Parts: sequence; C-alpha cells; structure tokens
Amino acid sequence: MNSQHMKWFPLGLLVMLSFANCGYSQTQKKKQQDMENNDKKNPVYSTTDTSRVEIKDEEWQKVLTPEQFYIARQKGTERPWSSKFEKFDEIGTYRCAACGNALFRSDTKFESGCGWPSFYEPISKTSIIYTPDNTHGMNRTEVQCGRCKAHLGHVFDDGPKPTGLRYCINGVILDFEKKKK
Repeated sequence: MNSQHMKWFPLGLLVMLSFANCGYSQTQKKKQQDMENNDKKNPVYSTTDTSRVEIKDEEWQKVLTPEQFYIARQKGTERPWSSKFEKFDEIGTYRCAACGNALFRSDTKFESGCGWPSFYEPISKTSIIYTPDNTHGMNRTEVQCGRCKAHLGHVFDDGPKPTGLRYCINGVILDFEKKKK
C-alpha cells in the first residue's frame, strides 16, 4: 500500500466496523422483539379456536417464555405480589397465555389479599379443568386451562358471593384482552 492509501485505511476500517456493528445491533433487536412477541409465533394461540390443544412439552418450550413454561407445564408458582395483573383493573377478558382460551371476565376479579390475581367465577364451565392436588402436604384443587391443560393455579372455597370461590391464578399464564368500545 502506498502512503496515499494508508491515510484512508483507518477511515475505511471504521466505516466497515460501523456497518458490522449495525447488523449486530439489528440482530439483537430482532431477537428481543421475537422474545417479546412470543405469542405471535405460537401456532396454537387463538382467541376463536376452542378445540383441544395437545402438544408435547418440547413444543411448548419453543413457544412459551421460560417463566410461562415453568408455571403452565411444570405446575410452578410465581412469587406473590409479582404479577402485573395483581392490581390491574381494566375491563375485558383474561385469557390463557399459552393458548388464548377465555378464562375469566374482569368483572369477576376481586382483591383477595393473597398476592395473586383472584376471580370468583370462570367464564364458562368448560374454560377450566379441576384436578385434585395433594402436593406439599395440602389437599387443594388445581385449576387448568380447559383447552390446553396449562396449570393456572388453585381454587379455594373462601371467595366472595355469589359463588364463594376464589380462583387464585398465576398472572404469568394470563393474557388480557381489553373490551372494545
């Protein structure tokens, strides 16, 4: 290289690195958007399809966030008072974050003080499945999504009228659809 080319070399190198960094930055942004829009690439998520969903845990792991997978498929529990829906008061429908199934109407939500979103009545008899749960030395009733069998939480008989029930639900496995005006 002659001296004329040498003085432009650092500038050319800087331009090339800027383009390379720009591509890297765009790739990182795309990965983050994909993670944030996880439900958009979930092939079973639907607000209209009511058919049963039966896929293997390996497939669920691909379409749910790690926290959603832990709760929905491994029957985990989120930390109390950590849900964005704990003090949430918008009007609409709470849905299963795994499959889109309608679970609860906002007018059945109440403040129970337990640390998780609480409801006194599901949206329909088929939206929830009830399963005995005798883990951790307790006798409880687990509630699962009626469409995909995702673990949602538990139901207790200390809720308000008219049902007397308290559906204690993990907010991580809930989606919310705001009522259209």
